[in-house]
Amino acid sequence: MGVIIHSNAIQITHLIMPEDFQEEFKVTGEELLKTVKELIAAGNARRIIIRNEKEETLIEIPLTIGAIGAILLPVLAAIGAIAALVTKCSIVVIRTKA
Repeated sequence: MGVIIHSNAIQITHLIMPEDFQEEFKVTGEELLKTVKELIAAGNARRIIIRNEKEETLIEIPLTIGAIGAILLPVLAAIGAIAALVTKCSIVVIRTKA
């Protein structure tokens, strides 16, 4: 599992598979970490993308079935740091239809 952190110069586009769908949530910085933890716990998210108010991607988290526990700790720490810096952001979740 890896974390892709974007700069303004680099944008990576991922295809959404036919069996996937996308949702978007608007949250405050205070709600960010809690919401991401809930989305991961739900278990059907394939990818989580966090964007700022300007719709610039701040972090993109690919999730795999086996990605749990200690593997996610550095990712959650990075999300906590982002939450401290943003006032409003959006979370894009790519989920698997099941």
